[in-house]
Amino acid sequence: MTTTPLWQPSADTIADAQMTDFLQQVNTLQGQTLANYQDLYQWSVENSECFWSMIWDYFQVIGDKGDNIVVDKEKLPQATWFPEGKLNFAENLLRRRDNKVAVIFRGEDGSRQQLTYGELYQLVAQTAAGLKQAGVVKGDRVAAMMPNCIETLVAMLATTSLGAVWSSCSPDFGVQGVVDRFGQIEPKVLLTVDGYFYNGKNLNIKDKVADILDQLNSVEQLILVSFSDQSDQLTGDQVISWEHLTDNDATDIEFVTTEFNHPLYIMFSSGTTGVPKCIIHGAGGTLLQHLKEHGLHTDLSSEDVLFYFTTCGWMMWNWLVSGLAHDATLVLFDGSPFAPEAKFLWDVAEQEGITVFGTSAKYLAALEKADVKPRESHDLEKLRTLLTTGSVLPPESFDYVYRDIKTDVCLSSISGGTDILSCFALGCPILPVYRGELQCRGLGLAVNVYNDTGEPVEGEKGELVCENSFPSMPLGFWQDDDGERYFNAYFARFENTWAHGDFAQLTEHGGVIIYGRSDAVLNPGGVRIGTAEIYRQVEKVDEVMESIAIGQQHEDDERVVLFVKLRDDISLDDELRDKIKKTVRANATPRHVPAVILQVADIPRTISGKIVELAVRNVVHNEPVKNTDALANPEALDEFRDRPELN
Repeated sequence: MTTTPLWQPSADTIADAQMTDFLQQVNTLQGQTLANYQDLYQWSVENSECFWSMIWDYFQVIGDKGDNIVVDKEKLPQATWFPEGKLNFAENLLRRRDNKVAVIFRGEDGSRQQLTYGELYQLVAQTAAGLKQAGVVKGDRVAAMMPNCIETLVAMLATTSLGAVWSSCSPDFGVQGVVDRFGQIEPKVLLTVDGYFYNGKNLNIKDKVADILDQLNSVEQLILVSFSDQSDQLTGDQVISWEHLTDNDATDIEFVTTEFNHPLYIMFSSGTTGVPKCIIHGAGGTLLQHLKEHGLHTDLSSEDVLFYFTTCGWMMWNWLVSGLAHDATLVLFDGSPFAPEAKFLWDVAEQEGITVFGTSAKYLAALEKADVKPRESHDLEKLRTLLTTGSVLPPESFDYVYRDIKTDVCLSSISGGTDILSCFALGCPILPVYRGELQCRGLGLAVNVYNDTGEPVEGEKGELVCENSFPSMPLGFWQDDDGERYFNAYFARFENTWAHGDFAQLTEHGGVIIYGRSDAVLNPGGVRIGTAEIYRQVEKVDEVMESIAIGQQHEDDERVVLFVKLRDDISLDDELRDKIKKTVRANATPRHVPAVILQVADIPRTISGKIVELAVRNVVHNEPVKNTDALANPEALDEFRDRPELN
């Protein structure tokens, strides 16, 4: 574990940070003498009711939090926060209505659009009026199969302004994947495109949309945003165009007040082990958590330009758009991050003056493999924070960022998930960055690591848990009236404790190291190994583009099997196998060395980009993969079947 930080905030950065200001307010208003982040963190979990009440006040939430009643029940699965609270989510994102730029769209094809806060408010007003005319009322579901574009943002704000519930996925989902998700929640309105642009291609999805509409019996209105150049447009009694929806004279929004715990978003689990779970997130909890994470942990303000590379099928889209509550300018991007060339997103960063750049760990690894060095090719003077999530950010990627992107940048690896629509561990502008570590545990969340017997451990690997309730816990799962599925997903393992499913370790710096998902942990000879520990060594080997490791049952034990995707025109031979094994052995332990190494053409992943160890493990063991529609490339699984080397 490293003791020398890769980056430290300057004295001015610390003094000017909202985190410092909030700490000082706690001292003043609560009679405390907190000196640093760790003091503030400890206070926030020991006084969580007071902490979340102060978050409401500090960020001036528009609404009524009730008569100081914050938690109704202490038992985690039934905990109710702000039971008397009332607000409207969209109203808190649209409080600014002037000529400051609110959102910029950049497409892979070179297209660019922007709206000011005033223009955004106007378009949301028109869209809300159109949805209201279509019969959308509080509690109705509006579903979207859309690119990450301005229309999607506007439709979400319009939907939530009415107290309706928003759910979205990206247009690259297959028919069954969309039906498995939206079919469960029965949307009244479906918003979609007839085509989209990706990796240099115009993709027409009119026929797919028609198939989906045929299977979603609840849909009364389909709103079509036309992106396709094709002349044969989707038509029918249910279909209206985006232009028709927004063609009205509405100039104001009648925000519908909802309960603090009224459904806002329905998110979906990856669905690789069955039909996706429909996770319900509340309006108030989502707002407070995002205000905290953006304002305190990212130091986001009206001076910032916030970007996150995401699709509308990943929770980071929902996280990104909440940046409007801090009057920031959002940059939305749709398309391939490597088209027309690998440096394209850094062109966007320079041209738009992005100050907070968010992406995935895999993107950074791919950039390094492509020998892209933005520090040498781009003016990134305005960039102050780099965020990364989606999978474990290996220590070598920390080195890459500070060597080849920017030396003076706060690199915040963040980790949480769709389950809480936010983070358990994330960044902090007043803390140093240590190689391979997430900077801190999130304020107000009693995050810990347990061993197999449920005892807290520090400096050891174990299960990431949260020991207290918090406002952004899900309201439950859709159609899970008795709460059994919700309880079994998070609370069945440890009594009255949220078990998140990450294999993790707390560090001496107060940070966190994530080693991968608990259900993908390898166990050769009874020693638990996180898959990320293997990936970080294997992908040091220049010939390897990507890898995936599983545990295979073999001779009354488990052996580690590694599959590698290699650079073009390279084939796996004994010499390369030996090189991979020596690299792992030299930098990890003999237990980490794969017993078998095999080459594959592609690594299967979800549509949000996460590799799927469990699906590969099932295929290798001749067990069914229950829902291949959740995968972006399900055909990749075929290469893992019936490999004679695994007999």
